[in-house]
Parts: sequence; structure tokens; C-alpha cells
Amino acid sequence: MKKKFLGKLVALTLVAAMAFTGCGKQPEEAKTDDGAATETTETTEEKQEEPAAEETTSDGGTISFWNIATDEPDKTLYTWAVDKYNNEDSATSGFKIEQVPTVNDQYKEKLAVAMGAGECPDMYTNWTGGGLGEYVKSGYAKDLTELVDKYGLRDKYMEASLAQATIDGKIYAIPIKSNSIACFFYDKKMWKEKGYEVPKTIAELEALCEKMKKDGITPFALANQAQWTGSMYYMYLVARHGGPEIVTKAFDGTGSLVNDSTKFAGDKIREWAEKGYFPEGVNSLSPDNGDDRALLYQGAGMMLHGAWQVSSIKSENEEFYANLGAFPFPSLDGSSADQTAVVGTLGDTFISFNCEGEKLEEAFKMVTMYSSDEWMKMDIDSGNLPPLKAATSEEPAWQDILSFLNSASSVQLWWDQYLPPAVADVHKSETQKLFDQSAESEAVAQAQQDAMDKYLAENK
Repeated sequence: MKKKFLGKLVALTLVAAMAFTGCGKQPEEAKTDDGAATETTETTEEKQEEPAAEETTSDGGTISFWNIATDEPDKTLYTWAVDKYNNEDSATSGFKIEQVPTVNDQYKEKLAVAMGAGECPDMYTNWTGGGLGEYVKSGYAKDLTELVDKYGLRDKYMEASLAQATIDGKIYAIPIKSNSIACFFYDKKMWKEKGYEVPKTIAELEALCEKMKKDGITPFALANQAQWTGSMYYMYLVARHGGPEIVTKAFDGTGSLVNDSTKFAGDKIREWAEKGYFPEGVNSLSPDNGDDRALLYQGAGMMLHGAWQVSSIKSENEEFYANLGAFPFPSLDGSSADQTAVVGTLGDTFISFNCEGEKLEEAFKMVTMYSSDEWMKMDIDSGNLPPLKAATSEEPAWQDILSFLNSASSVQLWWDQYLPPAVADVHKSETQKLFDQSAESEAVAQAQQDAMDKYLAENK
């Protein structure tokens, strides 16, 4: 089942990986990450809480490892390998892994601050795409190709997942945790009681939203303070109207983000916002606080989010999880674009390295534990499906996801990860304005294209 899907993904993912080549800014400008703000001002309070000197440098045999494992099940999943290395290998190697977890959106800014100060940690999680291209250009991501071959990781990971971390034929990051695509999650029990049916088309989705409103239900559970959550709607609507190639052509300079597809996406989001399909104050609700899941638990109709939500829901609400269902973003009637494409990534997060020699190999050895059979079982039991060839899942929610993931023609990498950081920032901030109707669709598209034009002009 997974082999069938793999064959469809390799070509597109390789093209995406090649697109990252040479897309880094000049070193003094490449101190951002995929999705972090370009400002690198660190507050006094942040410095007091997390002294940079203690976290960004390695004292003797210490290997610093930054990640976003602040909640369960991530805490357990990340820490297992760290503890295993420190307990079993540290005495022999002389190195010890020091883990520094930070909540997702704060992490992105924190990593940008560290890189801007020339204090990148020895190991750090990221999301590949344009950000990884910047890290490679700036010298903050080391070539792992020989280590990947030495430790046999090509035999363990899906080829397309490693291709996503490949630039100019060299591997610069290792995928971990889960295959993460965006889809709609819903309460099967509640839908059955209400007589709701899974929509196949966007027209059916809109009709369902009207039914939900009449029943006093907020159709979409969305927390868009972080901006990237709302951009999932934009990415999918663009893809359903014009195909994933809209963004790839804009990136390689053969196309533009000002077109009928981006206008359609912007207009549709503004229309849905005006009709009340999104929760009140949507742009002030935080996904880091779980505001979107809370809305879903409280009776919102559905939630468009990444597949990592399966494990989050399982860990915090077993009762709701028992009835959790998933379905793909509906198709658009009359569109010539392939309607099976999905938005996401093969690997929830990736780990890159900023160390050399023996330290690099010891850090890499710890990361190989994330591909072990023991860890894979833990990951699957937590509700994830890691990007490993041997991984499979009998969890009902993952069965729903695999039913359309395996028939997908391609996977479009998240725009805020595929695009260079400076362009991704504009993409997120501008599309957020659609949800409170503070900007017109054409202006949102033009702002994104202006950022792309500037980037391409500076990085010929």
C-alpha cells in the first residue's frame, strides 16, 4: 500500500528539493528560518528565562539539541532517544545530549535569533523547504549523506522523505515522527447524530456549513493567531483551482502568484469569513494553546489541520479520539487541476546538525534511534505514522488518512516551508488578513508576489 504511494511521490519531491538549490540569501541575510519573523530582537525576559550562552554552545562533551517537544506525546517520543543515548552511549563516547524544548512558534523566532548571533545549536528540528536551503547556504546544516549510508538509513526511510531533505544530491536533515498532511478532522458520532455526510466537493462543503450554522454549530475550528494554520485553507483552495504548480512556478520564476487561482482562494476565504464559518476572533486564537482542538471538542463542525493532530487528540481526549474521523479537502467542480493532491510533508519535523567530526557522528547516532523498531512502535502507538518503510497503522483515524493519502497524485509541501523564509513570512501575514477581511484578495496575492520578485532579484 505504501509502495504504491511512494512511487507517485518521488518525482515531485525530488523536483521540490532541487528547487531549494541556490535559493539561500547572502550569509548576512540568511539568519531566518522557515516561518520565523525576520526580526531577531530578543527580549530581556527571554534572555533571563533561557540564557543563550548555556543553550547554544557545547561545553566539552555536551551536544545541544533544540526541538519543539513541549507537549505529549512529543515529550516522550523525543526524550526516549535522548535518555537512551545518555544512559547507554555517553560513558563510552564522552558526549552527552542536552535537550532544549521550546513551544513551536517561539521556537522559530528563537532559532532565528540564535543563528543571527552565530550561536546555532549542535542539533535542531526544522521543516526543510526554503528554510533548509537558507541553513545550508549559511553553513548551519552539515552534509549527512555519508552518515546516512554508513548507518543504513536509506533502507529504513521512505525515499521521498529523504528526498525532501536533499539539496544538490546531498542529504542535510533526517525526517522523524510522522507523515503530516493537512486534512479535515471531525467527530463521527456527532455527525451521525446530526445526519451530516462527508462532503466530496467544495459546493457540498459550503452546503454542510450552512446546515451546521442553522444547528448553532461553528463549521470550522480554526485558531489563526499563528497564521500558518489559516494558510492551509489558502493553499488547498489554490491547489484545487489551479494545481500545486501555481507555487512551484512562482518560485522558479516562470509563473506568478497573482492569478485567477489565488483570487479564487482569497475570495472564498473572505466569503466564508463573512458568512460566519470561522469562530469569532479567529486571528486571536492560538494553536499552541490548543484553542482549535478545544473548539472541536466543544462541538465545532470540523478542523482543517495537520495529521499530527491525531496523536495530540489521542493523548489529551481519549473519549473524543474514539470517534475521530478524517477526510480530504473537497474537490472543486469544473476545475482541470488534479483534485487528489494533498498539502503536507513526509516527516512531521526534520533534524539538522551544526557540528562536525566525532561530535556530529555521535549526535547522528542518537538520531538513528528514531528509526529503530522500538521507537517506531512507540510512535505508532502514540497516534503517529512515521515516514519509515516498515510503518503501518490500524488506528481508525490513520486508516481514514491512508485511504486518500495513498491515492494522492502528489504532496505539495506547505507554502510557508517550501517558500524562502522572507516570502513565507509575507505569505502568512497577508493570508491572515483574509480571515478578518482587512485586505482584498488581489492585494494579498500582489504582496506575496512582490516579496517573491524581491527575493528572486536578490538571489539570481
